[in-house]
Amino acid sequence: MTETTYYKRGFGLKEAIEPALAADYHSRLVDRIKEAGYRLAVGDLTFLLAREFGFCYGVDRAVEYAYETRRQFPDRTIYITGEIIHNPHVNARLEQMGIVFLGKADGSGPGLETVREGDVVILPAFGVTVQELAALRSRGCVLVDTTCGSVMNVWKNVDRFSAGGFTALIHGKYAHEETRATASRTSQYPGGRYLVVRDRDEAAVVCDYIGGGGDPGAFLTRFAGACSPGFDPDLDLGHIGLANQTTMLSSVSLAIQEMIRQALAGRYGAAELPQRFRAFDTICSATQDRQDSVLALVAEKPDLMVVIGGYNSSNTTHLAALAARSAPTYHIEDASCLEPGGAIRHKPYGSKTETVTPAWLPAGAVVIGLTAGASTPNNKIGEVVETIAALRGLDLSPGPGPRP
Repeated sequence: MTETTYYKRGFGLKEAIEPALAADYHSRLVDRIKEAGYRLAVGDLTFLLAREFGFCYGVDRAVEYAYETRRQFPDRTIYITGEIIHNPHVNARLEQMGIVFLGKADGSGPGLETVREGDVVILPAFGVTVQELAALRSRGCVLVDTTCGSVMNVWKNVDRFSAGGFTALIHGKYAHEETRATASRTSQYPGGRYLVVRDRDEAAVVCDYIGGGGDPGAFLTRFAGACSPGFDPDLDLGHIGLANQTTMLSSVSLAIQEMIRQALAGRYGAAELPQRFRAFDTICSATQDRQDSVLALVAEKPDLMVVIGGYNSSNTTHLAALAARSAPTYHIEDASCLEPGGAIRHKPYGSKTETVTPAWLPAGAVVIGLTAGASTPNNKIGEVVETIAALRGLDLSPGPGPRP
């Protein structure tokens, strides 16, 4: 009997792995805060928790499939192409389970060439490039695909753009795994092209070129690494389809969409737009829900905001960006960033490095807003609340039993 070599719906082992998932990621303290109306008052501290936070459906699914894979193939070598999600604790736990990372964020890892026939390879929530998938299939390995459905929805649009002769203009971070996978879709079509813009400033450069042309060499230097091989701005900016990395700020994606639409209308006339411009909203609903919840939370005017999640998590950094518009905001990876002496290690939005802020928690009564990225497990949120309370001499630890 021929072995199945591609799985994308798990193995039906959710009930079997549930105890392990609860032990690794559940928080009774977070449950308590939710049950109390997303509010916890203790001593002179009040914690306000965003209504939507932490693991989204796609992350839950990816992590569950990884645990199921380990249980389904207890004696096989199991690889994963890269971080399953952007959370250091989840990825470290997978390593502890014996899952080998073919590529890590620091560039280390054995690489795809290590994979042998019969080995098992997990594809992460971000997906993999067309080229990586082809290379893995050629090696005869068993593939477990955890790619998020929202990411695949973007791929469908990029496929349509490329098949119709449109350049895929992607609002995203060109080095991000998801955006690289999305951009690679264009390579399946003759003349397929992509261009990645990170923000409004880069979109403005594209709009200026659409409107008035320019030096193609300078343009390609500006977008080196962020456009398809052989990209020609004089030819490839005449028909554009908009897509985006699913975790970007929705407001920015919509602004870029309007900028490109107006640039094309200005160059070719509004009557030409139906033949030259395509756009679909591909921000995932979980990302949007978490962004909306942050805006609702800061409207309650907390004294400060704490955003919890991996520093390389795009959706988490954008939550921090939204919060920082209205309140002092500290993006931390976990409770270890809260130092016993009263300082906090955090990464301000837009900064490439972590910084240390002393005396970040004001004396007296303080209202603290809390949220977490879609890749942050609940136990890490609970640990942060416990640690902040401990800075005021308050003990929220649950005693014996599952972790808080």
